Amino acid sequence: MGKKVVVVGAGIGGLSAAIRLQHAGYSVEIYEKQSMPGGKMHQIHEQGFTFDVGPTIVMMPSIYQDIFRLCGRNPDDYIPMTRLDPMYEVFFEGSPMRHYAINNTLPDLMKMVESKGPENAKGFLDYLSVIHTRYQVAYQHFITRPFRHRRDMYNPYMLVQAMKLKTFDSADHMMAKFMSDKDLQRMLSFQTLYIGVSPANGPSLYNIIPMIELLYGIWFIKGGMHTMAEQMARLFEEIGGKIHYNADVQSIVTSSGSNQGKSPSTPDTTGKPEVKGIEIDGRLVKSPYVVCNADFPYAMKHLIDNPKVRGKYSPKKIDKMDYSCSCLVFYWGVKGTYDKLSTHNFVISSQYDENLRSIFDGTEIQQPSIYLHIPTQTDASMAPDGMSAFYALLPISELGTARYEWNEQTVELYRNKVMDALTQLPGLERLKEDIVFEKVFTPHDFAHEFNAYRGATFGLQPTLLQSNHWRPQAKAKHCKGLYFTGSSTHPGAGVPIVMQSGKICAEELRRDEKGDTFE
Repeated sequence: MGKKVVVVGAGIGGLSAAIRLQHAGYSVEIYEKQSMPGGKMHQIHEQGFTFDVGPTIVMMPSIYQDIFRLCGRNPDDYIPMTRLDPMYEVFFEGSPMRHYAINNTLPDLMKMVESKGPENAKGFLDYLSVIHTRYQVAYQHFITRPFRHRRDMYNPYMLVQAMKLKTFDSADHMMAKFMSDKDLQRMLSFQTLYIGVSPANGPSLYNIIPMIELLYGIWFIKGGMHTMAEQMARLFEEIGGKIHYNADVQSIVTSSGSNQGKSPSTPDTTGKPEVKGIEIDGRLVKSPYVVCNADFPYAMKHLIDNPKVRGKYSPKKIDKMDYSCSCLVFYWGVKGTYDKLSTHNFVISSQYDENLRSIFDGTEIQQPSIYLHIPTQTDASMAPDGMSAFYALLPISELGTARYEWNEQTVELYRNKVMDALTQLPGLERLKEDIVFEKVFTPHDFAHEFNAYRGATFGLQPTLLQSNHWRPQAKAKHCKGLYFTGSSTHPGAGVPIVMQSGKICAEELRRDEKGDTFE
């Protein structure tokens, strides 16, 4: 077996990197704070109900499956998937409420957009063509590759590719250029919130998200999204990897000084720090390679205190960076079944623009947009017979932006707003009376349970100046043997993209092992 690698965190990025490195011949061990794998891809089991804590929507299923194929496994033996039809339903608040059932069958999509007039139908097709072209450029030249040197970006060829992305427009402004109908604009561009950025100022490139759904579909993994984390962990252990659960890492130990003053300093003979391992429960676990899957801002502030290792990411710099929104999630066990709704449902606020502004300026949200996930519509085993599991999510301000305190009064305020909106949906008139179980996750819970810095569920916001070569990279620039993966690192948030982050991380470590110059 090859050299030892220690991975901090069994989130999807850490598992992706760990499986690839173990498969390549390294001896990999993961140290995970929680009692189960997945990071924010956590799961709640209470009173016969099963709820995914974090992500719920499966896009780009081939990326989920590739990690199993890499190790010679049949993905269907690990993560059986069902394609959803419709993919989701969208309800626009108003009198009357406007409703759309969205699938990825072209005749049905054309029927919907043609109902808005020929110009909107043409604009819809033009949007798909234009954004698909940009997606091909982004995937080939940006999403799947690292930027370890300035020259990886600042060369004539890459600058030409960057210009093709046309990232200077915002997501919603771009969509308005193609379609004048507000419902079409909003049901597509709002999906930048999947990665924690507002469509009002998120780069237009992120309009690839609805394009991917419309062209390739949305899928459901039996047992919920956490099944993916469980089965990645199973695969990792099957090929010889080891996971230590309930193992909260206190620090990443490097030469040129110990972290938090707890570990003895190793003399620096090269002038450049080197990783020595991790500290856990007051002891040093030695390793020449450390992959950090903890949220990058959290790691820089709390796991590393050597200024030479942090480089430009000082505590002051970390606090000044832009963070994604957070989430307030209600997990409800509900009496009855609801055949008038789909697995994924979106309620778009009649105060759409004000709602988006409040999420990102920290003021109280007056009338929220809501995502309602009902996994039991596809997998009835996730609730007792005759009952349903509800997951109601509000995009909400992260803790550094919110201008109000998170307490039970705040939770109750937003619970009432959610209830007012959801009881307008077909079949949910008695929702409040039918809830038999409730659990709540606030931004504080995301910060405490998963070390999401400032409770920002999706990590660093993918603004133009926090994307690609400007985003934290897999390879630590100032410490040999240290690597990063996760939603705050390149290429960004979203489960398939974080899995790609793990792939890049593993490739960067192997590249150094083969002797590429360390700069």
